[in-house]
Amino acid sequence: MARYFKEQDIDEFRECFYLFARSGQITTLDELTVIMRSLGFSPTIQELVNYLKKRGGKMSFADFLDVMHQHSKVENLPDEVIEAFKAADSKNTGFISARQLRNLLVGWGEGLSMREIDNIFREANVQNNSLVRYADFVKIACAPVPDYY
Repeated sequence: MARYFKEQDIDEFRECFYLFARSGQITTLDELTVIMRSLGFSPTIQELVNYLKKRGGKMSFADFLDVMHQHSKVENLPDEVIEAFKAADSKNTGFISARQLRNLLVGWGEGLSMREIDNIFREANVQNNSLVRYADFVKIACAPVPDYY
């Protein structure tokens, strides 16, 4: 499975895996849940149960890489976020005001600071009084952070 991930990703997976699966194997649903969610994935409980069940209730790091590969094909965060914007876009315009977007980013989930939002807006070339094509914004916001930051 290593051929499907960058070396940096595998290192991050390995570090998280061994942090929570101290015995070198995942043996509980809680361990698998914490590890995958710590890595930024959002599997459902049923998906987690199936992953663990397919491996007889025990999962080595190699098995975990296989699960991560399978799950990364299923979970597509940018598309899910775009679909959420579409659901709130009653007129189906494909746009959101920068002010409304700023309010969403501050108030939902963990909430971003004004500085973080300013940095994202600068990167996405969003002006404070403009309309934002949310599909383009999500692609920029979900893009990997360059190494030079």
